[in-house]
Amino acid sequence: MTDANMNAKRYLAIWNETDAEHRRGLIAECWTENATYIDPLMRGEGHEQINGLVQAVQNRFPDFRFSLIGGADGFGDNLRFSWGLGPDGGEAVIKGTDFALLEGGRLKAVHGFIDQLPDAA
Repeated sequence: MTDANMNAKRYLAIWNETDAEHRRGLIAECWTENATYIDPLMRGEGHEQINGLVQAVQNRFPDFRFSLIGGADGFGDNLRFSWGLGPDGGEAVIKGTDFALLEGGRLKAVHGFIDQLPDAA
């Protein structure tokens, strides 16, 4: 497996990318064609649906950014990392942990868990 921290940072960079065409390119580069994303709030399959999920989060939280919390951990084709979402330059108000399965170094499936979600979110 390639470096776990690098994979986690590339993944979060997609969620932070506001240029739709550039983001689509990053998704195509980092995710397999039949990739899936699922968390307690949303689900997507394939590049276009995953892109739509990212866009929906950006629309809901336009001034927020994702950041890696601590270091990522991985073995074989498995990846685990925690993230925070909050105002750019501020403290994360939403936090989660994602578990990913890689295939050929690309994301095949991501299962997200929300660790902290304020009532107002």
